[in-house]
Amino acid sequence: MRADDNEENLYHEQLPNVGTLIEESGRKLCRPSTIARKFPIISWLPRYRSAYLVQDFIAGFTVGLTTIPQAIAYGVVAGLEPQYGLYSAFMGCFTYIVFGSCKDVTIATTAIMALMVNQYATISPDYAVLICFLAGSIILVLGLLNMGVLVRFISIPVITGFTMAAATTIGSAQINNLVGLKGPSNDLLPSWKHFFTHLPSIRVWDALLGVVTLIFLLLMKQLTKIKWGNRLVWKYLSLSRNALAVIFGTFLAYILSRDGNQPFRVTGNITAGVPPFRLPPFSTTVDGEYVSFADMISTVGASLASIPMIAILEIVAISKAFSKGKIVDASQEMIALGMCNIMGSFVLSMPVTGSFTRTAVNNASGVRTPLGGAVTGTLVLLALAFLTQTFYYIPKTTLAALIIAAMISLVELERISDMWRSKKRDLFPFVVTIVTCLFWSLEYGIVCGIIANLVYILYSSARPQVLITLEKINGHEVALVDVKQKLDYASAEYLKEKVVAYLNQQNCKVHLAVIKGQEINSIDYTVAMNIISLYGDLKALDCEMICWNWNIGSAGVVCRLKTEMRSIFKFNYELEELIASHFDTSNTASTVTIEPAQGQVNAA
Repeated sequence: MRADDNEENLYHEQLPNVGTLIEESGRKLCRPSTIARKFPIISWLPRYRSAYLVQDFIAGFTVGLTTIPQAIAYGVVAGLEPQYGLYSAFMGCFTYIVFGSCKDVTIATTAIMALMVNQYATISPDYAVLICFLAGSIILVLGLLNMGVLVRFISIPVITGFTMAAATTIGSAQINNLVGLKGPSNDLLPSWKHFFTHLPSIRVWDALLGVVTLIFLLLMKQLTKIKWGNRLVWKYLSLSRNALAVIFGTFLAYILSRDGNQPFRVTGNITAGVPPFRLPPFSTTVDGEYVSFADMISTVGASLASIPMIAILEIVAISKAFSKGKIVDASQEMIALGMCNIMGSFVLSMPVTGSFTRTAVNNASGVRTPLGGAVTGTLVLLALAFLTQTFYYIPKTTLAALIIAAMISLVELERISDMWRSKKRDLFPFVVTIVTCLFWSLEYGIVCGIIANLVYILYSSARPQVLITLEKINGHEVALVDVKQKLDYASAEYLKEKVVAYLNQQNCKVHLAVIKGQEINSIDYTVAMNIISLYGDLKALDCEMICWNWNIGSAGVVCRLKTEMRSIFKFNYELEELIASHFDTSNTASTVTIEPAQGQVNAA
């Protein structure tokens, strides 16, 4: 075989065999291990021990006591009747048992999900149920396509800014309920404006109970830090704080109302019974007017992208936080979450995701497997069937205190100081996210944060670190160009501009530029075109160009584009040897040989 043929093969682009890829993918899908990954219950259920049953029951029961009052509260945050919060709190628990891969995760509605669906749920509950179905379908498809990698593009500063903004907005929306006022809005500024302009209308008994309950919840959270006595007792007392607050508030409201006088604003009637299992609504009626599926989709708009994104972020972040050294399969968690939402929409659920509070309770309670979710789901169903009359007396101020206490824990101010100490530049996407979320909307706020974060990536990509030094090697002045990161289309022009500008400053004294390629792993068509253009520009400046020790794949992109460029790529030379060889043969035509053992090109 001739050297030219060897060289042609060396620079030939290696394309994947589509038929082989499809065949391998088909085999992979049919493997038992693949099926087990999509249905994690197949892996852990055969290894289930009877000793786990007690721990799963205790954990599930404890989570259930936390879930019931929070579900009622978040139903109110969503602008729905309280029972919708309970409808959203049980199906996810059962579905996650089959598809979930993290034993600690508890699926239910969250304050952020409730707030994001509020503007549509207030039109009609059917909107909330339809969003639940559509969001679940989108999440499921993304999970099946292994799109869990997309989560990596959302940085911690953006997530922190979004979480803190959402917590601040939700907590602010409850400040009016805390003191017995009827809040006009779930937005930040209107809530505080209404609070300060209606101070004379504050209901004293509601305010007193709300503030005392809030202090009680915050103090109870600190019980786990007590060093003396039985720590297990303190832990479970702390975990049961929400249930204790609701029981106390409900009992007090019931006792004080026996004379027909109710000093508190109470939750009121909650529709009893388990919701019917039926298809989600693909059309609805609002104020007597028929609303088609297309009209409902048009109304929801961009939220069909933001709600699934936020739901995915929450569950993946929670799964990673409680994975304890295990690798979290983000795509599988998306499949589980998608199925939880799809199944939930059949029982009138609003969108759900992983709940950090309830997951933390589940973990602290010693849950061993996802089966603990069955106990939580059953407890919610029992509450719907038998306890709805009791829920009538739950004071709204108690629920408000419950929500505010949960939101306070999400405002992690120490994260700001951490960012300041580690890298101040990361405060920019954080500030963009939190400001736009607070004063515009949560949906567009997180998009703005992601865009602000991507600006850094694009800026770094467009301006790679290029070090150019002038060195005298073997008596010849040579410009050494060291590119410290991969090149792509965004940085192609920048490299060319830097090299040409530098050589112009040298007043044509340099007759050779060597571009090091050790760290250039791959290039694209745009970079290749600019390398060719740079070669021509340097020729005009009476300067030769050598690309030294480039990756064969990167060199191939240029060489396939323009065959004559093959002579500028040099491999397997020491720098001194390369310079000597170039200037010794500068007046003669270069020849190229192939070293089969090395698989690379050498200049003779």
